[in-house]
Amino acid sequence: MNTPADHRHDDLRYAEYVLGVLDADARAAVEREIQVNPQAAAAVALWQRHLTPLADDVGDMAPAPYVWARIRDSLQLAAPATPQPRTSLWDNLRLWRWLGIGASMVAAACVAVMFALPRLATTPSVVNAGYMAATITQDNGVTGWTATMDLQHARMIVVPATPTAFVQGRAPELWLIPPGEKPISLGVIARDKPTTIALRTQLLTRLSAQALLAVSVEPVGGSPTGQPTGPVMAKGAITGA
Repeated sequence: MNTPADHRHDDLRYAEYVLGVLDADARAAVEREIQVNPQAAAAVALWQRHLTPLADDVGDMAPAPYVWARIRDSLQLAAPATPQPRTSLWDNLRLWRWLGIGASMVAAACVAVMFALPRLATTPSVVNAGYMAATITQDNGVTGWTATMDLQHARMIVVPATPTAFVQGRAPELWLIPPGEKPISLGVIARDKPTTIALRTQLLTRLSAQALLAVSVEPVGGSPTGQPTGPVMAKGAITGA
């Protein structure tokens, strides 16, 4: 018999499937469920109806040429003579741009859907379900990354909002700064794709609305001392506990 916790877990997976943040195996598992389980198909369709319109207000943004070049090189493909049409949700550039800047929008959308669909999610809001978020902003006011924390499943998803250049041999490292404590390294994060971080128990107990997330410039392998050694380039408060 399915429990309310099972429904919450499934609903979270369906939302993450629509947002495109699942890994390849998890995404394939959801796609198999859609084929054989009408409830799963209905849940995914509902998330698509509620989340996809949020991208409509974001203008198209073409990726830099080097992005396509790297993709072609990794797949050993020749450059296409003409651009191919992009009609799939997964190829929607507006959706990916929204994902990079929309942690708070995701939370708001989840609240709306969970209120409207009590059968699919028994909790009235993502806050009560154990979500926190942070917008990690550079000194010039530009959002560098957004972070969404799923406390129930002990993981954090960090998404780059704007491209950030680093000199060769340097990389961004994410830090949790609890009030009155030294920074705790969460690891080196990607500049151009989402990073998923497992939240150990000692990290979960330190997440609060008084804590901060910060990004410093470190060697590619991370800080050699366990503390920031380079400049702090972005920071943001955690909200939604």
